[in-house]
Amino acid sequence: MSLAEGGVDDYTQDGTVDLRGNPVRRSKRGRWTACSFIVVYEVFERMAYYGISSNLVMYLTQKLHQGTVQSANHVTNWVGTIWITPVLGAYIADAHLGRYWTFVIASAIYIAGMSVLTLAVSLPGLKPPQCSEANVDNCKKASTLQLAIFYGALYTLAVGTGGTKPNISTMGADQFDDFDTKEKAHKLSFFNWWMFSVFFGTLFANTVLVYIQDNVGWALGYGLPTLGLAVSVAIFLAGTPMYRHRVPAGSPFTRMARVIVAAARKWRVRVPSDPKELYELDLQEYASKGKYRIDSTPTLRYLNKACVRTGSTSPWNLCSVTQVEETKQMLRMIPILIATFVPSCMIAQINTLFVKQGTTLDRSIGSFKIPPASLAGFTTMSMLVCVMVYDRFFVKIMRRWTKNPRGVSLLHRIGIGLFFHIVIMSVASFTERWRLRVAREHELVESGGQIPLTIFILLPQFVLMGTADAFLEVAKIEFFYDQAPESMKSLGTSYSMVTLGVGNFLSSFILSTVRSFGGGGNKIQVHFVGYANDKAIGEQLQAAI
Repeated sequence: MSLAEGGVDDYTQDGTVDLRGNPVRRSKRGRWTACSFIVVYEVFERMAYYGISSNLVMYLTQKLHQGTVQSANHVTNWVGTIWITPVLGAYIADAHLGRYWTFVIASAIYIAGMSVLTLAVSLPGLKPPQCSEANVDNCKKASTLQLAIFYGALYTLAVGTGGTKPNISTMGADQFDDFDTKEKAHKLSFFNWWMFSVFFGTLFANTVLVYIQDNVGWALGYGLPTLGLAVSVAIFLAGTPMYRHRVPAGSPFTRMARVIVAAARKWRVRVPSDPKELYELDLQEYASKGKYRIDSTPTLRYLNKACVRTGSTSPWNLCSVTQVEETKQMLRMIPILIATFVPSCMIAQINTLFVKQGTTLDRSIGSFKIPPASLAGFTTMSMLVCVMVYDRFFVKIMRRWTKNPRGVSLLHRIGIGLFFHIVIMSVASFTERWRLRVAREHELVESGGQIPLTIFILLPQFVLMGTADAFLEVAKIEFFYDQAPESMKSLGTSYSMVTLGVGNFLSSFILSTVRSFGGGGNKIQVHFVGYANDKAIGEQLQAAI
């Protein structure tokens, strides 16, 4: 056995350890072998999540007898919570439990929520009786107890995902040592293939599970995702002996707060022109923990006051240069975070407005009726194809021109995704105008009849959404992970999820606002198929976005 395979050089240099805190060998743990368990987990978990979320708006309108605006807001508020709670999960992982144990505990909560949700859609006593009325106001509403159980399960599930989502992708990236040239190169492809696994599971949910829910039954349609989640957690646990782990580095919020407070307290202190005069720990202290020491930068220079020596050594008065630069790194990502709010709002339309549009159109292929939510499968297929083409061809071609290992920078990739989102909503707006014009021509606005247009007129906006995701969503998660300091990787990764959460809440706000102005103060009949006001809401919502 060579030294590289079994000697000192075989140990990871990035500070990763096993569950007992012992140093780990590259040849024994991590790399693609460990990632295979994590990636397969993600396939099943995404199948479980999207098996619920993709068709949730249909369950709320058809089974709980809620109107379109109300149900769409409930979906976007719930999905918004799903994507906001990872901030809490990231904090717990980075500050206290570590990514592995945070994930395991959160998975138990996740499974509990899914199990109760399956019971809520399966047992007759936990949902209102069937109703065939076109006007949902004439149907019996769900009782307070029924709603409490259903939404309680949904939000329990949301708490669970808050602990799993920011830690699973980060833990996958942790399996590659940045101090090893080959492993660092593999990490560049990790997030592309990570998103490939995400959308592979999503494709199954948007096609098979949606069809089962619409044509077989909601009990089986929710039971299979619950079973899939249990299988995914079992797969993850099976890979435990192969994982590399990072030791919790303390609360990232406390570390950042100390920098801001220390700088504020010394607001009158002059920052020396020579960065060497600033307070910093010894290089060896960072190296022993597998961490990088970060040199002082001139950006956000005000915060450099936190590491100016004034006599006091309190952590709330004196911070190291590296600690200050870590805080700067997290703050510098905020403009990108804000810039992706509106695109995330557009993504929210896939499982709400776009699905309800599909219910009004001709969904027949012979005797087969296409479930409206299954069109999201085209988003997934477009995403899968684009990610493969991007990773295998686009990167190699662009690398020769730009000399960038990624082909193009992450910010350029995000910019391309933003451009696609502009195109998407332009196309969606024109399609909606077309749909409404045909409905008026055939006098179907009030009667609620089927509009004589094929559901495939919605296909371009779904396909383009997948193309946009291949650029924006992949680059976004990689950007926030890459730019976050080593001790705050989970928190940094949660930024990409916060954008989706805020986007969903923004969608709810816009929809409610458009409804208020579009209704002219009168009561709006919120049944998308048969009433003019809701059709106007759809058109105005897309124009607003």
